[in-house]
Amino acid sequence: MTVFKAFSDDDIIADLKANVTDGQVLTDADTLQKFSFSKNLSDDDSGLALAYIEAHSTKDIQGTLKTARKFHLPVVPQAQTTSTVIGSDGIAGGLILSTAKMNRILEISKEDSLAVVEPGVVNGDLDKEARKQGMFYAPDPGSKPISGIGGNVATNAGGMSTVKYGATKDNVLGVKVVLADGREVQFGGRTLKQAFGYDLTQLMVGSEGTLGIITQVIVKLLPIPLGTPVMGMAFFDNMTALAKAVTAIRISGVYPTMLEALDGNTVIALDRYEKTHYADNSGAMLIFKLDNGGEASMHVVEDLLAKHQANHVTVTTEPKEQADLEQLRRDMLPAVFAGQNHIMEDMAVPLSQLAPLMDYIQAMGQDLGVKIYTAGHAGDGNVHPTLVWPKEETEVPEAIIKALQLMFHKTLALGGTISGEHAIGMLKNQWNNAELGEDVDQIQHQIKALFDPMGLLNPKRKIN
Repeated sequence: MTVFKAFSDDDIIADLKANVTDGQVLTDADTLQKFSFSKNLSDDDSGLALAYIEAHSTKDIQGTLKTARKFHLPVVPQAQTTSTVIGSDGIAGGLILSTAKMNRILEISKEDSLAVVEPGVVNGDLDKEARKQGMFYAPDPGSKPISGIGGNVATNAGGMSTVKYGATKDNVLGVKVVLADGREVQFGGRTLKQAFGYDLTQLMVGSEGTLGIITQVIVKLLPIPLGTPVMGMAFFDNMTALAKAVTAIRISGVYPTMLEALDGNTVIALDRYEKTHYADNSGAMLIFKLDNGGEASMHVVEDLLAKHQANHVTVTTEPKEQADLEQLRRDMLPAVFAGQNHIMEDMAVPLSQLAPLMDYIQAMGQDLGVKIYTAGHAGDGNVHPTLVWPKEETEVPEAIIKALQLMFHKTLALGGTISGEHAIGMLKNQWNNAELGEDVDQIQHQIKALFDPMGLLNPKRKIN
């Protein structure tokens, strides 16, 4: 059956260009291919977007949404494109709205302990600028050098410092958002406490671009801690022993900044990648950091590590050696991903259930014959099992799919979540009912309908 379109693509592009006056509307094939196509999308969604809008102002965002409403087009917000869950891949025939060029640090206030930034500001760049004034921005996703604040807020990114300083949600005071109907609204503000009205700021954090487009963020800054930071590494026979040591450190009162775990497979991969020999020591590695607390805190950590049979414990206060240790942790992913197909997951469980989950992942992988590299932010119960299979196999093996399902069900049974910090995107939106329950799942859809009644903002992401 022939379908006659009411408007041509040229009509839509002309309308976009009339409404986007500060930025650019790009329709060339190279740009659309670069930003819109993903082999991971289903066939009905894959393909080229109609246009890529490089927004330079709030006015450009409002103009894009005006065109989207007029022609009923899906709008996919993008910034630094670091999503791991198909959260910002373009949709065939839709609009990609990029805020990457809205990247100004508008204010750093030491007196108010905050910064005001646009969504395209890179996390690490904000931290560097804050440190020039004796402050720092605490959230440290593994993507700190490349991910944007807007995306961090949209996904409630976590990372390596969450054990002490919390996830992104714990460091956001306010946001400006353009709603689907074009209004720009301010949620939250500059005060460290705020109890007036419903907490719509936190509703926007983690909403993945499905409720509005973030145009400005007010984040907390903290003073750089006094004293000399201490970092170190310790090795254990297995991840279960490591997890028990981590729990003991976590509740000891020393307030570590980092407690990062890497299993034996991951350490072997790092050795290949870095030309090191850490795997000679044992079956699992712990990288830890204390940014203050002095010798007393370090003695507590060392005693607990000894009590839990850690070996080859090394400690350093040298900035270069500490930077190398942090980089070692950041290199985990390229080391594991190299030369093979992979899926990295993101579950979190109560601290008391970390060791049981580690046990389960190892045993389940062996039963199914699946190679699993497990690492993560052990201090807050967040693990990242990476499942791999040969590069030449184009289809995801059934054993990999079965392993993912089993891990998710086990995580939920342990009282955990199947998305600790990577968000939902399109990879996990079918699990909403399983994790949240039928009633809460329905409320999620009601909230979406209230903020975006036409269903234009990042459709099929976050909720199914």
